[in-house]
Amino acid sequence: MANRSASGGRLIDRRTVLQVAAALAAAGPGLVREGDAAARPPVVIDAQVHAYAANTPERPWHSVPNWPAHVTGDEMVAAMDKVGVDGAIYISPFSMYQYDGSYAVSVQRAHPDKFALVKPVDPDDPALADVIADWKKTPGTVGIRIILTKESKRAPDDPGLDRILRAAVKNDFPVNVLFWGNVDAGTALIDRHPDARFIIDHMGIQQPSIPPAPPQPWADLPKVVELVKRKNAVIKITGACTLSKEPYPFPDIWDPLARIFDAWGFERCLWGTDWTRAFAVVNYEQAVEPFLKTDRLSDTERAMLMGGACAKAYGWSPKKA
Repeated sequence: MANRSASGGRLIDRRTVLQVAAALAAAGPGLVREGDAAARPPVVIDAQVHAYAANTPERPWHSVPNWPAHVTGDEMVAAMDKVGVDGAIYISPFSMYQYDGSYAVSVQRAHPDKFALVKPVDPDDPALADVIADWKKTPGTVGIRIILTKESKRAPDDPGLDRILRAAVKNDFPVNVLFWGNVDAGTALIDRHPDARFIIDHMGIQQPSIPPAPPQPWADLPKVVELVKRKNAVIKITGACTLSKEPYPFPDIWDPLARIFDAWGFERCLWGTDWTRAFAVVNYEQAVEPFLKTDRLSDTERAMLMGGACAKAYGWSPKKA
């Protein structure tokens, strides 16, 4: 991390390097100078947020998680603006809306410069190929999502998942995949579809929805490091603060994260908060500030982790005022 090579011999996409370097240079000499105070990245993109309306008969929730009563699109933007997050990948919340992305679409229409959209796709939907094709045509969409946790009761060779992956390739969509607690199955899925582009949710590591962190929060870290061999995958560093056993600013997350950064390289790591899923463990500011302020990242590493890699993976960047 800071004061050493981030790539570990890996080749970084040249265009991305040039874009980040140009953005740093354009922001002024203060941003390109390594010093005692961490420089804010030129563009900060949160790789995973969830917004939703209140649970009402007009828009009922499928289930009621331990999240706030509502975090509307406007409220999510206010939280982002308060801490200087320029934009976010808005994942339509499966807990509330299952496969219905209509609320996410309404939020993106209201804030087109702030959000890009990803929605879960139902492997059992016989029309899923048309669903994905229609989603591709929807303004602001950048990907789809599948769930492969043990609770999903699906195997990596599930026919529905195969159809989703084929449609994703056809429509040039990256596929967000949640397989925390089920890394072996996730690995098999990625290996089964070498032509697909995967974005691994939450480091592939099971995270708590209430404190405290589990006794061995990083138990799957060796498997996550091994996943780096899958060149068609990148990994989200989302929800990391929820794995800390220490209070804010969560200093014990950095050694495990360093193993991921060393293996994957910053150009394949996408920072994010996973707010509001992480609400009961950390608030939004607490999920953002440790990454902005830590001295464990150099300014160029921080710029790639907190924006550059996400822009590359999704082909999207927010428009700054």
